[in-house]
Amino acid sequence: MSKGDLYIVATPIGNLQDITLRAIDVLKEVDCIAVEDTRHSRKLLNHYGIDKPLVSVHEHNESQRADEIIARLEVGGKVALISDAGTPLISDPGYTLVKKVVAAGYTVYPIPGACAAIAGLSASGLATDRFQFEGFLPQKTGVRLERLRQLSQQTSTLVFYEAPHRIVSFCLQLIESFGEEREAVFAREMTKNFETIHYGRLSEQLVWLKGDRNQQRGEFVVMIEGFKLAEKGEVLDIEAAQLMDLLLPDLPPNRAAQIAAKFFGKKKKLFYDYALSKKA
Repeated sequence: MSKGDLYIVATPIGNLQDITLRAIDVLKEVDCIAVEDTRHSRKLLNHYGIDKPLVSVHEHNESQRADEIIARLEVGGKVALISDAGTPLISDPGYTLVKKVVAAGYTVYPIPGACAAIAGLSASGLATDRFQFEGFLPQKTGVRLERLRQLSQQTSTLVFYEAPHRIVSFCLQLIESFGEEREAVFAREMTKNFETIHYGRLSEQLVWLKGDRNQQRGEFVVMIEGFKLAEKGEVLDIEAAQLMDLLLPDLPPNRAAQIAAKFFGKKKKLFYDYALSKKA
């Protein structure tokens, strides 16, 4: 019997019509479908009249399920992997499965489709020639802030995922790390009835979120403008740098930059960029 195949199938991120004809054909042809949540995936499959055996594959059982799926492939079975929404493995389970399947010598076919990060980026108005996908940051505040500090001088567009119950605190952490003037785009409920894409500086995003609790609902794609190097000639003089050096040990970079900029009557961004360069 010929070897089986594994198909990585992208599914809609909201609107059920955002699925490719090829994806539907593959899901109808495979012998079984590996899913994150059987109840969630049955809604999509029922919508398209797809009735196949389902196998749950999530972060707690992925290694064990990978061995079971490889056993199916050994006897010529064809298996599709889908996530709850979007492209599998992108901030979703599947890495262990695919790695094991490839190591076992089986073919893995990507069936492309929706991805929230790419969809959001395409409508962001931010630079798309270079971007860095960070997905969900670790939940611990200290670890989050350290990672954001590391990214503060990244010149490519940054793309994050965030849950609704953390979106306000995340915005505050972004302001602390990047400064309130950094351009950002917050996209929520993408492709769904209440899809919203909001543009503005981080300070404006915070006002928007706090001003309407309805805007704190749904999964978010958060995109941040890359760090812009100071234009030639835009540097702090010795006295301004010395004041920043005095303030930074006791104040967050954003606050120190605010005080120094007011004192010298210069752009706050110059002082904030200086603060970031001292931390790098």
